[in-house]
Amino acid sequence: MDIARVVTDARPGTDIVEIVERTGGQLSTVYEVRTDSDPLIVKVYAPEWAWKQAKEVHVYGLLEQELSGSIPRVVHVGDSVTILTKLDGVPLSELEPPDWRATYTQLGQLLARIHRIGQPEYGYLTDQILDPLPDNEQYMDRQFAKKMSEFEQLGGDAKLQAKIAAYVAQHRHLFADNEAAVLCHNDFHEGNVLVDPDTWRVTGFIDVENAIAADPLIDIAKTIQYSAHDNAEKLAGLADGYGDLPAERTDLYRLYHSLELWDWFQSIGETTYLDSIARDMEQLVAP
Repeated sequence: MDIARVVTDARPGTDIVEIVERTGGQLSTVYEVRTDSDPLIVKVYAPEWAWKQAKEVHVYGLLEQELSGSIPRVVHVGDSVTILTKLDGVPLSELEPPDWRATYTQLGQLLARIHRIGQPEYGYLTDQILDPLPDNEQYMDRQFAKKMSEFEQLGGDAKLQAKIAAYVAQHRHLFADNEAAVLCHNDFHEGNVLVDPDTWRVTGFIDVENAIAADPLIDIAKTIQYSAHDNAEKLAGLADGYGDLPAERTDLYRLYHSLELWDWFQSIGETTYLDSIARDMEQLVAP
């Protein structure tokens, strides 16, 4: 595909300085287009993933009113091509801030703003909610059942599976503590958060391709499980910025994310992290 022509057709008069391929994955190939003014991001989707393109445009639209300036802006949608503005900043995963608590306070504040965007039901988002369910209990029962079945089919440890099942059965009443679904980024980890390394201001976030309509704590739990872990400064900052984080329900969702990740890695043959993820699950379900 002629990326330069795609850009100039969408934005006539654009003076392109350089085009750099940034990533090329299963879903899309991403290019940074450096121009005489602001740089652009061009995402080219494989035809079978066109629904992911529609999802991205839809979710950024949902976020626009609440988070304009902290997310990329969609400037053009074409056949398998989306053009977005490029946010300033460096992925937090590449940096070592002098004050992790202050940085994570900003993450908590951004998550709180995302979670102001209510959703009518629970489920996976594309440009609509797929197979929607009316309450969090039904949704999480379905999700845990699905991931537990995958764990068994993929050869997961039977004793650990039994412990997980018992833990979920003992704690599933906590799902009812959430009474309304909200928009959840569902991948709000340090690789998707951008920071200005000169000021340590969080400039925004990217990658909404995993977004769901769910309990906001499931979003918090993924940030903890994928990035904060047991770092006391990060956890304190997250609570400073977000507010109260009920520990038991958060841990239940941390277990879900670990189970989901184990299933995913095993399904694609990535065995490097399986043992450490299993240990995380063992710790979470320990009496």
